[in-house]
Amino acid sequence: MATQKMLKFVTVGKEMPTKREAANRATDFHEIYREFASEKAAEQASRCSQCGVPYCQSHCPLHNNIPDWLRLTAEGRLQEAYEISQATNTFPEICGRICPQDRLCEGNCVIEQSGHGTVTIGAVEKYITDTAWEQGWVQPIKPHAERSESVGIIGAGPGGLAAADMLRRQGVQVTVYDRYDRAGGLLTYGIPGFKLEKPVVMQRIEQLEKAGVQFVMNCNVGVDISFDAIRGQHDAVLIATGVYKVRAIEAPGAGLSGIVKALDYLTASNRKSFGDDVAEFDNGTLDAKGKRVVVIGGGDTAMDCVRTAIRQGAVSVKCLYRRDKANMPGSMREVQNAEEEGVDFVWLSAPRGFTGNGAVDGVLVQKMRLGAPDASGRQSPEVIEGADYAEPAELVVQALGFEPEDLPTLWGVPDLGVTRWGTVKADFRSHATNLPGVYAAGDIVRGASLVVWAIRDGREAAEAILGYLAQPNAVAAE
Repeated sequence: MATQKMLKFVTVGKEMPTKREAANRATDFHEIYREFASEKAAEQASRCSQCGVPYCQSHCPLHNNIPDWLRLTAEGRLQEAYEISQATNTFPEICGRICPQDRLCEGNCVIEQSGHGTVTIGAVEKYITDTAWEQGWVQPIKPHAERSESVGIIGAGPGGLAAADMLRRQGVQVTVYDRYDRAGGLLTYGIPGFKLEKPVVMQRIEQLEKAGVQFVMNCNVGVDISFDAIRGQHDAVLIATGVYKVRAIEAPGAGLSGIVKALDYLTASNRKSFGDDVAEFDNGTLDAKGKRVVVIGGGDTAMDCVRTAIRQGAVSVKCLYRRDKANMPGSMREVQNAEEEGVDFVWLSAPRGFTGNGAVDGVLVQKMRLGAPDASGRQSPEVIEGADYAEPAELVVQALGFEPEDLPTLWGVPDLGVTRWGTVKADFRSHATNLPGVYAAGDIVRGASLVVWAIRDGREAAEAILGYLAQPNAVAAE
C-alpha cells in the first residue's frame, strides 16, 4: 500500500517551492522561497524512487534517513517524518534552508542521474520541521537523570550547539562560552536573513537555554577567561570556535577606506536586522546604499555579500572571480538567485590593486585565463598581460575565505597540537586533541566548511566525550 504513494517521478515533475519575484525579494531580508503547502510537499516527496542504495543518504554528511522521511511525508505521517529526521540531525530546519543540496543529497539523487529531476529534499526537510514547531511536536530537552559531570564548549556555532544538545539530553552539565553577544555563530551573524531568518536560529537557542545549557556570552577566551581556567572548571572541553581570520588581499591600495572584510559587512547587516545600533553601518562604512559595490571571491560567502548589497540599495553590484562559472566553489543555486536579483558576475577577473585618495574609488582588474590544472585538479588562473582595466567602486568587499586563528598563542596553550595550516589536530573519529579531556570539532579542525559538517562533528564529539566521562579515571583537568 505504502509503495503506491511513491515512485511518482515518472508522472510528477520536480517542483520547488515558488520563489518570491526577484524585484520584490531584493528589497527586504526575508527568505526568498514560499512555504510548501501540505499537498505539494507530499506530492514532491512521492517522487522518491525508494532506491535500494540511497545515494542521497550516503552523500549527506549526517547520513540522514532521507528515503524514510520522504515516504512518511508522502503518506501524510508528518510527525513520524519529523522524528526520523530529528534522530540524525540536531537542526533539520536549518539544514533544509542553507545546505547546498545541489552538491550533496539532491545532486546525488538517483532519479536526478536518470534525467527526471531530483527530489526536492531540502524543501521537504524544511517543511517537515517548520510544521513540527508549529504543531508543538518539538519536545523540550529533558534528561532522564542529571549527571554531575560538566563540559565546557568554546564556540556557540552549529558544532558547539549540536554537541551541547546531545550532551544535555544525557544529563551532562553544559556551559557554552562565546565571544559574541548572541549564540549561533555564523548562523546568527554570518548568514543573511534571506537564507536563514533569525527566529529559526533563536528558537533552537531558547530550547537549549530552557534545557539548562548555560551560555557565557561576550566572553573572549584568552582575554576574559583563560583556557586553563575553563579546563579547570570542567571535566572535558570542546573547542568549536570555527575559523574567523579573513584572508586579506595584498595589493597596492589595499589599506584604503571602503575596502572591508566580508564577515564585518555581513555581521553589521545581521545586527541591524536585530535592531542593534551599529555605528559602522549607520555612518555608511558598512552600508552599500547608493554605492557601486565590488565583491571579490566566488564562494557562498561572496554570494551572501552580493545579495546583501542588492538589498541595501547599491547602485550596482559586481562579483569578481578569478576562474569561470563552471569552476566556482559556491552553490550554483545561489549564483542563479544572485543573477536574478541583478548581480553582475565578472568571470576570469582578479584585483591587481585599488585606486583612491584615502577612500577607494576603483578596483584595478586584471583579466585571467585558465591554464594547466593545479594539485587539486582545477585549472589554475593565469594573468592575460595588457588586459587590465579599472572598475569604479565606492565599496569593496573581500570574500576570499577564512583561516584559523592562532589558538595556542591567543589562549596561551603552546602544547595544543595544530596542523601546518593552523587548524587544531584532532582524531578524525573521536575528535580528541593531544590534550587529555580536550576535544575539537567543526571548522577549527577541518578548515572553513559547511554547517552540516560542523553539526556532524559536534554530534560525534559529544558521543566521544560521553565515552570519556564514563571512564573511571575521567576527572577534571588540572
